[in-house]
Amino acid sequence: MRIVSIAIAILVTAALYLFIFERDRLNGTAPTGTPEAAQVEADFTPPAEKARTEAHAVAVVVRHSQAEPLDSTVVLRGETEAAREVTVTAETAGRVVNEPLRKGALVEAGQLLCQIDRGTRDATLAQAQAALAEAEVALGNARKLASGGYASETQILSAEAGVESARAALAQAARDIENLEIKAPFAGLLESDTAELGTFLTTGAACATVIQLDPMKLVGYAPETEVDEIQIGARAGARLISGNTVTGHVTYLARSADAATRTFRVEVEVPNPDFAIRDGQTVELAIRAEGEMAHLVAQSSLTLNDDGLIGLRLAGPDNRVVFAPVRVLRDTREGIWVAGLPEQADIITVGQEFVREGVLIEPHFEDDTETETEQ
Repeated sequence: MRIVSIAIAILVTAALYLFIFERDRLNGTAPTGTPEAAQVEADFTPPAEKARTEAHAVAVVVRHSQAEPLDSTVVLRGETEAAREVTVTAETAGRVVNEPLRKGALVEAGQLLCQIDRGTRDATLAQAQAALAEAEVALGNARKLASGGYASETQILSAEAGVESARAALAQAARDIENLEIKAPFAGLLESDTAELGTFLTTGAACATVIQLDPMKLVGYAPETEVDEIQIGARAGARLISGNTVTGHVTYLARSADAATRTFRVEVEVPNPDFAIRDGQTVELAIRAEGEMAHLVAQSSLTLNDDGLIGLRLAGPDNRVVFAPVRVLRDTREGIWVAGLPEQADIITVGQEFVREGVLIEPHFEDDTETETEQ
């Protein structure tokens, strides 16, 4: 029994020796550190890592790029809003005696909308005029008596108060007659019919609603991250839900955010002489913001570094590769506008995926390559 245990221990020891010390030989591979192992390791080295260790330069295609000013744009969603909207109300009570104007009608500033019956207001005005004349005579008599010592200063003051009271009553009666005509405060469109003939209007009752659609306001709401890019007077374009486009300028930018949405109200004013833009339409605003210098590059030129940053590989000093992180500004049909590069940059456009930062390169510029191809 003891002999069997010893034999098993010897077999296990031999197996462990072969597995640990003779594994490479049993698998048919060269041990680490031998020329064969180095060759195998070199064959599987990534091209970018191999280029870094090799002494010869890697051929790449490079393009000269010059920064250009690029206008930035803030895009907002919003709606159209009438420049002014007023519900014209009666300032005195009475019955309407004119034919109504129908909604949609154009009205001029000062045009009559509702005419209220005069009633007995002429008599009230005449009574106020007579009361004023009487008060003035009383004041004259009081002054004469006071000059002879037959009236006190208090009586003169009372007579003067009577004159002022009569004048106020006369002015109120005249004003009441003026208020019989309810007129349009500005030129615009009737959003509702004026009060119907025979309708009795009390003080404060609505006669009509007038809106002004020229110019038209376009209202959007800017988030906190973009509100600082918008300036009063900035040029803005807008596309209506119908597909029509209009242009205008920013006329208002709120200083206080909406408590619910934390956004800031922005108003753009656009001309609307034919009233083609209606109140309450959905609109998409594009407001021009202050631009910055940017480069137009092909999307294929963008790459990532080991840290996962998006950027471009450039031909740096001594023909060594330099990685430059960039910030994408706009994607267009011609390419991608990026910021973060120097004003002039030599961008590697072909071969950038096979080199790393610090690798020696042999740059072939696109202009030279195109000339050789043509020849």
